[in-house]
Amino acid sequence: MQVSGLRVHPVKSTAIRPVQAAYVSRAGVRGDREWMVVDGDGKLVSARELPRLFSVTADNRATGVDVDLRLGAPGMPNLDVQHPRTDLVTVRMFSEPPMQARPVGEEADEWLQQAVDHDDLHLVWCDDPTRRALDPDYSRDGDHTAFADGFPLNLVTDASVAQLDTWVRETAVERAEAPTVITAARFRANIEISGAPAPFAEDQWSRIRIGEVDFRVPLPSARCVMTTIDEDLRKGKEPIRTLARHRRWEGATWFAANLIPDTEGTIRVGDELTVLEQVAPG
Repeated sequence: MQVSGLRVHPVKSTAIRPVQAAYVSRAGVRGDREWMVVDGDGKLVSARELPRLFSVTADNRATGVDVDLRLGAPGMPNLDVQHPRTDLVTVRMFSEPPMQARPVGEEADEWLQQAVDHDDLHLVWCDDPTRRALDPDYSRDGDHTAFADGFPLNLVTDASVAQLDTWVRETAVERAEAPTVITAARFRANIEISGAPAPFAEDQWSRIRIGEVDFRVPLPSARCVMTTIDEDLRKGKEPIRTLARHRRWEGATWFAANLIPDTEGTIRVGDELTVLEQVAPG
C-alpha cells in the first residue's frame, strides 16, 4: 500500500489543494484547516450551510506560496493575509465546547462576503491548536488539533472509494436514476491510499506508519451531507444515501479513517503504508 494523494485545506471548507509532500505535526498536516469562517456569533460556517465556499481557493506555505494565506475566487482579486495579532475571540464548532481564535479583520471579511455573496462572514485563525483537545474517549492527554472536524487527519483508500462507487451505481439502477460518480475528493481526506487488500480494510487498523510518521487510528470517520456536494457545487443525495444502507451503525454513517499522529515528520506521495497493529473484524 502506498500514498497516492495528499491534500491540504488551509481554510476549512474551501477548495482542496493537492500537494506532493506534507509535514505532519502532532496537530495534523502543517497548514491544514488552521483558518475557518464563522458568523457574527462565532459559529462555524461550512460548506454544509454555504456550498459556495468550495469555490474559494486558499493557499499557504504548505501549498507552495510564500505568504501566510492567499485567498482566491472566481471574479475576485487575490487577497494575501498575514497571521493576525488581534485579541482572541470565542468561536464554536458543532456541539463542542467554545474555543478561542484570532479574527483576521475587516478586509478579509469583506472579501469573503463578496466572494460567496453572503453577509456576516468572518475569517479567524487558530494560532495555538493545543487549546483544542480531542475527544477523551478516543485520544490521549495532549492530543490536539486546529479546525479539523474531530481528529488531526483523515485517510481514505481507493479500494473503499471504488466499492462505494459500485454501490452507488447499483442504487442508481434500482431507482432508474442517472449514476453519481464517486471519487475520493468527496471525502476531503488528507491522505489517499492505493493498494489496500480489500475495501474497508482500514476499519481494522489501530496503528499504522506512513513514511517516517506513526499514527493511531482511533475510529472510522462519521460522514455528513457535505459529501453530497460535488466539485461543481452540485448537490444530490449520494453518496450518503447509499452509504447509510451499508455503513451505518451506532447512529452514524461511517467512511474512511481518522488519524492521530504519534510522531512528527514529512510524508510524500509514493510513501509506503505499513500496518503496525490491527483489531479483529467485528
